[in-house]
Amino acid sequence: MSHIPVAERRTKIISREQVFQWLAQLAGEMDLVAPIDVDGYIFYRKIDDADEVVLDYTKPVLSIKDVFFPPTDKLFLIEQPAGELKILPPAHSTKQVLFGVRPCDARGLQVLDAVFINTEPSDPYYTQRRDNSILIGMACHEMGATCFCTEMGSSPDDARDMDLMLTEVDGGYTLESITERGSQLLKRFSLALDDFSTKNTAESALPISRYPYPSQERWLDHFSDNYWEDMAERCLSCRACAYVCPTCRCFDVRDEIQTGDDGSQIYARIRCWDSCTGYAYRRIAGGHNPRPENAQRLRNRLYCKFFYFSQQYGPDACTGCGRCIDVCPVGVDITEVLQQIAGITVGEQNNPEEVGVL
Repeated sequence: MSHIPVAERRTKIISREQVFQWLAQLAGEMDLVAPIDVDGYIFYRKIDDADEVVLDYTKPVLSIKDVFFPPTDKLFLIEQPAGELKILPPAHSTKQVLFGVRPCDARGLQVLDAVFINTEPSDPYYTQRRDNSILIGMACHEMGATCFCTEMGSSPDDARDMDLMLTEVDGGYTLESITERGSQLLKRFSLALDDFSTKNTAESALPISRYPYPSQERWLDHFSDNYWEDMAERCLSCRACAYVCPTCRCFDVRDEIQTGDDGSQIYARIRCWDSCTGYAYRRIAGGHNPRPENAQRLRNRLYCKFFYFSQQYGPDACTGCGRCIDVCPVGVDITEVLQQIAGITVGEQNNPEEVGVL
């Protein structure tokens, strides 16, 4: 994604009514994905009516990951009409705008980019969706009870990974242009850049960290601890944590027989979400499973988040959104693990300089 120079970032104040007028224009010209209320829960969904959009919310139940990396993704179809083998590619993704994206979810895309775009061979399905998307962020009012984005080097108003950013202020919202792609979107509508003011881009101080962030050396020191067996006594290996996570990207590939419109058989190759905490995830031909114990799988997931992934790809594979804490049916808390590895008693006052808070 092409960023304009930081000094050219511009802002203006728009009213709540102008936001909905703008969304109506967007929905009329391209696919629009935005937070909506579904039976009392907030989800990112494709919408046709701007009045469906919710502006006052904390974080949606799921991140925007499934827009780019769907839970079930049809990679291609194979059909054999009259004995002739044909491989049919999936439909191309269309231009889309994602509105109301929280900073932790945009940061999650940077983690997925590291795997699916920045590492060869790149994933054509993910890359095409990413190239066709514009992110309009919405700063959080405050950090939620389970949020810890500041420990992961972000903040509730982090605009780095957005194209445009909205922040609620008295009288409406501050609309900030971050990238050239965002600026080009504004030029297509009534929000022209000529009445934007230049933004002072000096970075604001991050909120005080509430949980420790262990150094890489600490993770090495605690690999063989009995702590993982203790923690695994609670874990059900249900994989809910992975499915709500904005950065988990494990998948399985399978072939399925489907029926075409004319009644003929079509073979579909499908990519489906998987999780390293599942018992069968690492099982290989012959039945051998290198991680048969729950503790081994739970440890692997956490080491992948905070050690393995950064060693291989660069960023940590956690954004601090706290969804895994929210959804866990037995109360496994990833921030407790961070404190354990950092050598801090849970609930104890932290010294960020001692435990390596970002």
